Formats: sequence, structure tokens, C-alpha cells
Amino acid sequence: MATAERKLTGWHVLAIFVGAFGIIIGVNLALAYNAVATFPGLEVKNSYVASQSFDSRRDAQQALGWEVAADARDGEVILSISKPDGTPVQVVDLHAVLGRATHVKDDMEPDFVFNGRAYVAKVEVERGNWNIRMSAKALDGTPFEQRVVLHVE
Repeated sequence: MATAERKLTGWHVLAIFVGAFGIIIGVNLALAYNAVATFPGLEVKNSYVASQSFDSRRDAQQALGWEVAADARDGEVILSISKPDGTPVQVVDLHAVLGRATHVKDDMEPDFVFNGRAYVAKVEVERGNWNIRMSAKALDGTPFEQRVVLHVE
């Protein structure tokens, strides 16, 4: 039984070439779209202006000596702020955004309430890597900003 031999023609090479580069370009466009669509935006309006007071703000914040930790269990997110000696800190004002580390789609602003030991908010969080972007104000008016990593098992 004789089989007809197929020849590789210029049209076949062109089809292979266009198909391969079409896939590459399609994947690149999809990745570029997702990179732009999930970008959360700017942290500050003008980075130069923000940089002018960075050192003084950082030094004032470090002088407080606060340590911050986060935990999630039993349907609650617990944000602990403590002094170097371990005593809990109560702040004048606390604003926190809880969200995934990779996108802003799941961002939420939990209502944290001080219970005498830590700030607690009733929030159900799924497993994974989360960030709490918090800003607080000390009793003396010193601003305190920190990104706290929350890993939920």
C-alpha cells in the first residue's frame, strides 16, 4: 500500500509561523491586560513630596517602639499593637484595610474594636496570604503606618 508523501510547502511554514507567533502575542496581551487591570493604583500622589518628610516620619514612628502582629481565628482578625515591654497600646485613631497581597479585589475595611488587649474585628478570611495596611495615631498625635502580613492557614 503506497502512501502519498506530503511535502512541506511555503504555505505550511507560513501557517506554522503565524500560529506560533499568534499564540505568543495572545499570551503576552492577556498577561499585560491582567497586570494593568489588577494594579491597585498609586500609594502617594507625588513621590518626591512624600520623600521630603519620610525620614522624620519614620524616626517619629520608630521612637514609639511599637510592635504590631496580626492573627485570624474563629471568625475574627486580631491586630495587636504593643509597647517594647509588651503592654498593649490603645490608639486615638485606627484605619486598616485588609486585602490580598496580590490584588485589591478582596479589599475590605474591618471595624476594629479595642478589647483591652488588642484590636478585634469580626471578619471571615479565607486561607492564604493577606496584608493589613494600617494607619494609626498615638495619644501624642504621632502617626504610625505599617503593612502587617497576615498568613491564614
